[in-house]
Amino acid sequence: MSCRTLADRIDALLPQTQCTKCGFDGCRPYADAIAEGAAPINRCPPGGDEGIAALASLLDTPPLPLDLSRGEPGPLLVAHIDEAHCIGCTLCIQACPVDAIVGANKHMHTVLTDWCTGCDLCVAPCPVDCIQMVPAGRAWTAEDAFAGRQRHRRHLARIERLAADNTRLMAPEPAGAPTAPAPDDAQDDDRKRAAIESALARARARRNAPRP
Repeated sequence: MSCRTLADRIDALLPQTQCTKCGFDGCRPYADAIAEGAAPINRCPPGGDEGIAALASLLDTPPLPLDLSRGEPGPLLVAHIDEAHCIGCTLCIQACPVDAIVGANKHMHTVLTDWCTGCDLCVAPCPVDCIQMVPAGRAWTAEDAFAGRQRHRRHLARIERLAADNTRLMAPEPAGAPTAPAPDDAQDDDRKRAAIESALARARARRNAPRP
């Protein structure tokens, strides 16, 4: 059995929440590390003891107790955005590994709960603390894991395309080509900072306003 095939089989047993609690940037990198003997099988809180047992059986190795320093297993949670306080900063959208948050800059965002893996990676970046993890009211299934893997792959592919496009745009112009005037970076930064501060002030005002 090749190392690559083994990594595929390990990846198939992981829950595909892409939560990074294992210390890797998603389930596939963790699977690769396990296959290479570079990581133990007990670093996945969403998989819990059942996931560890499945990995141990595949690898013909004794099961290990879950590494609780990585987090504790529990019921499936999904992200919920307090729409009244959302300032449309898009930081949560950028953080979501499966594109389960939709919205636009300076507009309210919302979570596609059927897509949300409960990874909670969107919570910390929110500058106004308007995202909470709430019980999903259902269990995570094999179908969810399959869909999560596919969405994460598409997410990574889009990020790679955007990075390639940015590299192409930032490439130096050929010699002799006309150059566009350089933007005033300082003024642009000041405008962005002012817009963010204004949005945060409005959000704080809404949060502190007396309720009727």
